[in-house]
Amino acid sequence: MKKKEIIVLKNGMDIFGNKIEILINGEIIEKISENIDVKEFESKDNVRIIDVDHKLIMPGVIDVHTHMREPGITYKEDFETGSRACAKAGVTTFYDMPNTIPTTTTLESLQEKKKLASEKSIVNFGLHFGGSKNDNIEEIKKILKNSEANTVKIFMNVTTGEMLIEDDEILKKVFENSKLVLVHAEHEMIDKAIELNKNYGKGLYVCHIPSAEELKKVINAKKDGNLNTEKHPVYAEVTPHHLFLNTEIRESTERNKMLLRMKPELREKSDNEFLWEAINRGEIDTIGTDHAPHLIEEKLEKVTFGMPGVETSLALMINAYNEGKISLEMIQKLMCENPARIMKILKRGKLQEGYFADIIVVDTQKEWIVGVDDTIESKCGWTPYENWKLKGKNTMTIVNGKIVYENGKIQENVKNGKEIEFYD
Repeated sequence: MKKKEIIVLKNGMDIFGNKIEILINGEIIEKISENIDVKEFESKDNVRIIDVDHKLIMPGVIDVHTHMREPGITYKEDFETGSRACAKAGVTTFYDMPNTIPTTTTLESLQEKKKLASEKSIVNFGLHFGGSKNDNIEEIKKILKNSEANTVKIFMNVTTGEMLIEDDEILKKVFENSKLVLVHAEHEMIDKAIELNKNYGKGLYVCHIPSAEELKKVINAKKDGNLNTEKHPVYAEVTPHHLFLNTEIRESTERNKMLLRMKPELREKSDNEFLWEAINRGEIDTIGTDHAPHLIEEKLEKVTFGMPGVETSLALMINAYNEGKISLEMIQKLMCENPARIMKILKRGKLQEGYFADIIVVDTQKEWIVGVDDTIESKCGWTPYENWKLKGKNTMTIVNGKIVYENGKIQENVKNGKEIEFYD
């Protein structure tokens, strides 16, 4: 029988500045301590001892909002290239959205998508099921009953194909029959989603909130004294692009006018500032990237909504930490712990003994230039943050106890991603 691989991470630091060392045995974190004695391991051939030289050790990032474009749109991205971008960035689990071709709105399409992801992904994955204007309530019931997924994504504002739901009766049934409903809702549609959750739902997750006006609606709902927040919780997600980009940056060059377009659109600098203030007041629950890549030729030819984001999300947030905008503790909460808690992901999102060894090592002092000092892994081949000077970079990604990214290189032939498990 093949021996389990053992990895010992020595001389790391946690988010509080304390020394931390971790013993990984196979897929699992076996021990966390200030000092792990490695004498018993030094002569063993299945052990690797790594001195991380006082770098930050964190749980891997969980990005619950990506569009990996598979199946049907794989010339833009697929589960292999998208997961490589994740591994490089420090994302050990991604959730994929259902607006692919075909849409993930039947049990059959969900199972086929799982098969594709399990064959290709080098990091862990989850899949959001989709609600449909064609009333797929019976399919929603089926996937929940069989524990095939535990979330349903609906679009209440403009989108393509069958996924824009405008029928109030179908919306009501989606909320009644789902555990957690994720919504693309803008402006007055946020009010509608909040009301649907209050009357019929069991949980509402508002994706990619772009502005002060819209975030205030969600904050007020979270504080609503008439809402039983245990039975009808409300969660707020913001994206890096709504934190770091705005209309002023978009309008600064002709190129940016084409590239920096997404739904919801960028807002004013004052909106950036309000989102940051809300983060530090504890009113935001997660950072989700809304990674939605298109080839640059498509973006420059005509207005095309969506852009890549997974590859730079953590680095941007660590840079913000270095600028005094956010604490490391809050980054870990928004990008690791809260996503795992909200999505009810089993044994991931924390550095904890007995949890899966999804771990990253971050050099918070590493200065680098995006797109110049690194290779872009996403199939789309570009980033909206090209030439940005950042301080802070992921240097190692461990997924289920195996190193998949180290010192600037993806480890080849390591398809170590798994479908995440969730709990009730």
